[in-house]
Amino acid sequence: MDKEAAKQEIINFLESKSGSKTKFYFNDFTKIFPDMKAREVKKLLSELVQEEKLVYWSSGSTTMYGMKGAGKTAEG
Repeated sequence: MDKEAAKQEIINFLESKSGSKTKFYFNDFTKIFPDMKAREVKKLLSELVQEEKLVYWSSGSTTMYGMKGAGKTAEG
C-alpha cells in the first residue's frame, strides 16, 4: 500500500466512526495496518497532522488523534 492510499484509509476509518467517537488512540490506528511497523503508522499520522487533516488532542497523560473540526479540541 502506498503512502497516499494509507492516509486515505486513515481518513476513511475516522469518517466511518464519526457518529460514535471523535478521538482515537495511536493503537487504534496500528490495528488498521497490522503488517506495518508502528513507526510507519506514526509517520503517516504526523504527516496528516502537518497537512491539517488531523489534530492532536492531549489529556496531559495521553495523546489522541481526531479529525480537524470534529468533537471537542483544544482550539474549541
